[in-house]
Amino acid sequence: MARFIEAFCAAPRPGEVYNIGGGRANSCSVLEAIEAVQALTGKRMNYEYLEKNREGDHICYISNLGKIRSHYPSWDIGVPLPQILEQIVRSWRDRGAH
Repeated sequence: MARFIEAFCAAPRPGEVYNIGGGRANSCSVLEAIEAVQALTGKRMNYEYLEKNREGDHICYISNLGKIRSHYPSWDIGVPLPQILEQIVRSWRDRGAH
């Protein structure tokens, strides 16, 4: 996000609206995120899964980065999702959280 703000400040496009997020390459469901964290930590997470959609929630949401990339072709995602999860797990370990 900070790198996009920097690109925008260098070449502002007033009035434009951007849908910034991870795009398809960095998307995952909550269950996929739980599985990834469990794989990184070797620990099972305590959660309950209900076979009911939450009212008002998206069934699937993936950010379309096409407009951002067309307006700012040098911008790209700097840290992929798996690496972000690794950093979060490492920070919790460094703090002594179990």
